[in-house]
Amino acid sequence: MAVALKRSLAVLVKSLGGPKWWQQASRSVSISASLSRVESPPARADATFKVTMLPGDGVGPELMTAVKDVFKAGDVPVEFDEFHLSEVQNMASEDKLEELLSSMKNNKVAIKGKIHTPMEFKGELASYEMRLRRKLDLFANVVHVNSLPGYSTRHNNLDLVIIREQTEGEYSSLEHESVPGVIECLKIITRAKSRRIAKFAFDYATKKGRNKVTAVHKANIMKLGDGLFLQCCAEVAQLYPKIKYENIIIDNCCMQLVQNPYQFDVLVMPNLYGNIIDNLAAGLVGGAGVVPGESYSAEYAVFETGARHPFAQAVGRNIANPTAMLLSAANMLRHLNLEYHSHMVSDAVKRVIKQGKVRTGDLGGYATSDEFTQAVIANLAV
Repeated sequence: MAVALKRSLAVLVKSLGGPKWWQQASRSVSISASLSRVESPPARADATFKVTMLPGDGVGPELMTAVKDVFKAGDVPVEFDEFHLSEVQNMASEDKLEELLSSMKNNKVAIKGKIHTPMEFKGELASYEMRLRRKLDLFANVVHVNSLPGYSTRHNNLDLVIIREQTEGEYSSLEHESVPGVIECLKIITRAKSRRIAKFAFDYATKKGRNKVTAVHKANIMKLGDGLFLQCCAEVAQLYPKIKYENIIIDNCCMQLVQNPYQFDVLVMPNLYGNIIDNLAAGLVGGAGVVPGESYSAEYAVFETGARHPFAQAVGRNIANPTAMLLSAANMLRHLNLEYHSHMVSDAVKRVIKQGKVRTGDLGGYATSDEFTQAVIANLAV
C-alpha cells in the first residue's frame, strides 16, 4: 500500500514538471505568506494598559472627555482609573490624595489636568498639586515647544525643549511672618537636586540628538542659591563633551526668546523660572491650548498640558482647545510603547490643524471643543 502511494505521488510530481515545480510552488507560498504579513495592519496590543486619570479643575474634565472619546474611536488599549481631586470644589482630602497616590503607584503612568490652587491661606502652605509632585518625586517637567504645521505665528518652525526642576526652589512652601508686616519666603536650592535635573537635561539632549543645553539662572543677584544651581550645571556639562553648554540670565532669556528663539535647543532651570518660561514659550506657538508637557520621577510619568491653566472662564462653554491634552495623551501612548496608536492620535490632531477648516477660538477659528474632537476622530483612519 505504501509503495503504491509513493509511485502515484512520483508520477504526479513528474507530470507537473518535476521537482523544480514543487520548489517554485513552495517558494511562491512562502513569498505570499511574507507579503500578507507585511501588509497586514498592526496587531492590537496583547494587554490593556491601566492609566490613572486626574481631570483637575476648570476645563480639565472637558479635555479629558475629548481624550476618552478619541481613544474609544481609535480602539486604543488603555483603561482609565479616574479620580477627582479639587481644592476649589471641596473634593480634596488626605484620603482622596492617598487613593490617588495608591493608583499612581500601581499604574506608574497618569494623565492629569490642572488642580487649581486658591490664593487664600487656609492653614496649609503646600497645595495638593505640590504635595502630589513631592510624594511621587516628580522632579523633572519637560515641555517640548514645537510649531504646529499649518498654523502661522510670528516665529515658525520652532523646536525647543524646556526642562524645569519642580520639587524645590521658590515652591518649597516655606514661609513665615518673622515680625508683623514682614514675610520671609525661603527659596531652597540643593546640590543633589540641581545635579539631578542637570543630568536629566543632558541625558535628554543625548537621547534626542540635541546639540546644546542652556542653563537659565539669576546668579548675578542670588549668588549662593542660583550660584549653586549654575555650578552644578557646569560640573555636569563636563561629563558631556559632545553637547555645547551655555548659561543665560532669566530676564535676558525672556527677551531673547521673544526676539530670536531659534538660538535655543534645550533649556534647564529652577522651578519658578521654568513656570514663567513654559508659558512664554507656549505663547510663541499658539498659546496654552496647543503645547503638551510631562513630568517624570525615577518611577512615574505624568502627562499634562505644558502651560498649566485651568481656564475657569471657559467652563461649560465648549470653547477650550483639546490640542494640548490630546498631544499629551499621544506622548503618553509613546511612553507605553504604543507607537502605532501614538502616531495615529498625534497625526490626526496635526492634520486637523493643518487643514485649517476646524479650529477653536484661540487659534482664530469658530469651532467648539466637540467639533474639534469629532474632526480629530474623523481623521484617525485617514
